[in-house]
Amino acid sequence: EGGSRGMEAAAGSCRAPLPAWCGLLRGLLLAVLAAGSCQGNSVERKIYIPLNKTAPCVRLLNATHQIGCQSSISGDTGVIHVVEKEEDLNWVLADGPHPPYMILLDGSLFNRRVMLQLKGTSRVSGLAVTVAKPSPPQGFSPGLKCPNDGFGVYSKDYGPQFAHCNKTVWNPVGSGLSYEDFDFPIFLLEDANETQVIKQCYQDHNVPRDGSGPEYPLCAMQLFSHMHAVTSTVTCMRRSSLQSTFSINPEVVCDPLLDYNVWSTLQPINSSGKVDPEKEVIIVATRIDSHSFFWNIAPGAESAVSSFVTHLAAAEALHKVSDVHLLQRNIMFTFFQGETFDYIGSSRMVYDMEKDKFPLRLDNIHSFVELNQVALRNDSILWMHTDPVSRMNESVEVQVRNLLGILSNSSVGASVTLQEAGYSQPLPPSSFQRFLRARHIPGVVLTDHKTAFQNRYYQSMYDTPENIRMQYPEGLSPEETLEYVTDTAKSLAEVATVVARALYRLAGGANNTSAIQADPKTVSRMLYGFLIKMNNSWFQSIIKPDIKGILGDVPQHYVAVSSPVNTTYLVQYVLANLTGTVVNLTKEECLNPEKTPSSEKEMYEYAWVQGSLDPNSTSRVPYCVRSTVHLSKALSPAFELRQWGSTEYSTWTESRWKEIRARIFLVASKELEIITLVVGIAILIFSLLATYFINAKADVLFSIPRDPGAVAY
Repeated sequence: EGGSRGMEAAAGSCRAPLPAWCGLLRGLLLAVLAAGSCQGNSVERKIYIPLNKTAPCVRLLNATHQIGCQSSISGDTGVIHVVEKEEDLNWVLADGPHPPYMILLDGSLFNRRVMLQLKGTSRVSGLAVTVAKPSPPQGFSPGLKCPNDGFGVYSKDYGPQFAHCNKTVWNPVGSGLSYEDFDFPIFLLEDANETQVIKQCYQDHNVPRDGSGPEYPLCAMQLFSHMHAVTSTVTCMRRSSLQSTFSINPEVVCDPLLDYNVWSTLQPINSSGKVDPEKEVIIVATRIDSHSFFWNIAPGAESAVSSFVTHLAAAEALHKVSDVHLLQRNIMFTFFQGETFDYIGSSRMVYDMEKDKFPLRLDNIHSFVELNQVALRNDSILWMHTDPVSRMNESVEVQVRNLLGILSNSSVGASVTLQEAGYSQPLPPSSFQRFLRARHIPGVVLTDHKTAFQNRYYQSMYDTPENIRMQYPEGLSPEETLEYVTDTAKSLAEVATVVARALYRLAGGANNTSAIQADPKTVSRMLYGFLIKMNNSWFQSIIKPDIKGILGDVPQHYVAVSSPVNTTYLVQYVLANLTGTVVNLTKEECLNPEKTPSSEKEMYEYAWVQGSLDPNSTSRVPYCVRSTVHLSKALSPAFELRQWGSTEYSTWTESRWKEIRARIFLVASKELEIITLVVGIAILIFSLLATYFINAKADVLFSIPRDPGAVAY
């Protein structure tokens, strides 16, 4: 209070006619303050080097556990140590004199054994992981050995001999690393240049000299990834619910993993009504999501993209057949989201069918065909998996035999051979299992593996185009690469052709199927767009103008919590492009089809898309597409029912966070930091004393001298 009065006195004295130095002092003070505010950011830039191309490990939660990683609320800091071979860990775990350490870990050492060593010590404050090049030859899968265990069809009540992968371990290289809980931050370094900057900083400052520890200043790293949610979905959803109920500004701490399923039918149906109970429908299904240890890094080339691209190509081939409108049975093309996390999409569709919230009922399903990892075939063999438990029912067995026979016959003359996996072999992890939980439906799951996955990089950052042997000649432009037909595209087009021909026969088609042919060029475009570069000319031409922002450069297929995600949008518009019809409607009519009497709005969806670039200008030629493509919610029924501890449905949530960032800088020794602190405190005390004495003597120091010419009487 005394200080403020002193300042008021000083200001008051400056308002009167003053000596020039008082105005000069005020101007100098303002200049210093302005310079300080302008230079603050540049000082920070001189101290810190931000790492902009990183991907964090974040916290996910289910009914009973939390998994993933997090930093402290103010970020975690440590001296950088580069670990390129296992012997380098000794310095971090025992010998190094400057703990805690922030480890720059070579991607080839990012495995369960090393990570559990680091998890058990307080000498580690965080990790920055580099990408191994080439991919680890022994394989790397941070997923579970038995994916989605407990949420499929097999349990103690249904095929107990197959439960918990007792018969077949589907993902033998699965380390379960993604399902561990780490109390320190772990980031992936995506940019080799940034990795080199960190290594150079380490070489310059942190490498031990002459057998002794390095001297200060040392190169350090700080990682920020504090997570708001803790313990489990039950805890975080309860906290969020209480906040929403009683707080004006609720702070939600976690969100359910959710998105939309994409589906369409060969023959149009009323999407807002109910299909006739007598009408039979064949469901073709695949998943469109993947996952890895790091957030938003989910290439999923073999685990998701190979199958849904094949599915899309088969849908296009069938829609080109002239007599599809005459087929006895309808075909529904279904693309499920969130299947990686305990079958979110398929369990929601089954739930909606049971509750009459979907145009189809379970009674309408004639049979089920699922595509599931089909790119890595040995000797061109595609394996047909069926459920041995439901086949004990005689009527189901007859229908399954018919289904297998049609599929096998459809591969005659093709370069794909279909073989049955075996009567005693259970179903692999698949969406079909969720439908079987509700009803004995005849079905088959097509895969490139008879027993364990061929995919050695399941649910990892290495499930890339190289994993499914996609290769391009050098020197191609982006446009030439988009159009180049790879061997992988030809191979998947063959699978799509066989599937399309089999579906035609299953639906009651009687004509020769030799004309039903999937287009390898379309498959090539889709593989390029979904695996290499989303922002390409074809994708640009088939989406709505208002969502062109979804076309990022690097494709990834994580389900996330904001919806629809890029993958869902693109599958929706690719499917509409391949199976829909261009109609002669204006933009206004296309955006408001209910105003056009002949639009049949209940049967079709309309989309005004950007179109291709006009060859003679920079503008596009937009058009209207009519299709039977729809979206349906892919949110676990557990959240609809508020059963956050459910063991029947998926309960996965993602924690919220405030900021995710990483940076490196030089850190001084503790002694120097203490000296700096003490000197700073001393200067502060001196400043306070000086201010006090100046304030106490202000009337003397800042008094205005009398005018010698003035005389008082």
